[in-house]
Amino acid sequence: METSTKGILRQSLVIAAAVFMLIAAAIGAGAFGGTSVDELQNGALSAQGSYLAPAGPAFSIWSLIYLGLLAYTAWQALPARRQDPRQEAVGGWIALSMVLNGLWLVTARYLTLWLTVLVIALLLAVLARVIVLLGRFPARSAVDRVLTDGANGLHFGWVTIATVANTAAWLTQTVPESAEQQAEVWAIAVLAVVLLIGAASAWFTGRLAPALATAWGLAWLAVGRLTGEPQSTPTAIAAIVVAAVLLLVGVVAVVRRRRVTPPTLAPQSTSR
Repeated sequence: METSTKGILRQSLVIAAAVFMLIAAAIGAGAFGGTSVDELQNGALSAQGSYLAPAGPAFSIWSLIYLGLLAYTAWQALPARRQDPRQEAVGGWIALSMVLNGLWLVTARYLTLWLTVLVIALLLAVLARVIVLLGRFPARSAVDRVLTDGANGLHFGWVTIATVANTAAWLTQTVPESAEQQAEVWAIAVLAVVLLIGAASAWFTGRLAPALATAWGLAWLAVGRLTGEPQSTPTAIAAIVVAAVLLLVGVVAVVRRRRVTPPTLAPQSTSR
């Protein structure tokens, strides 16, 4: 009974976090009036906010991420998931990630730019924890793999590049104008770090979703630097190269995992 109660509480916590995320997202995005996200913080969060800001269409991935997280929320609430060891391990962390997701938009609208960096850094750390835990508790069904690994993998991959863009926007607003001469060099150096993080995540977890989301952001970052302001061909080329390498590493990692991981055994029937 106690285990069942804990499961119900965990499922309820995830549902409450998802509701908060949606409400906060609606408020933060200006659904009830006010400016759009790219106009917040004096335009620092727009596609022109820094050398590492993706072009506007990149943010359409949020629709897919939200849809995936909502589908996960409904699925994990089923009675069959109440005592699922995998969900017991990750449910609370996923709930926290959804709370931080919504909190970022509220922070961007009502508080300061440096606080948005803090919130999104915390979100990235929590999602990294989720990815690690999912690696320790392999999915036992295709639905679990798509909804738990897929949705949270996309969330992690996108927040990786979003954290870079958010931090760059803050630094662009705070560092002296003389530092802009080295902006391209720093942008390329940061992209190299993104490559290391993304490649390590794909290789050690054997999951493609994070690499896909990060590559999506990098592709639109390249578009932004080639067609918008501030223009930077070297940054765009670096972003394209990093995106291509990430996808290659992701595909190889998935193939490798499938070769070394034995097929999941179907649970034996306990009926007599």
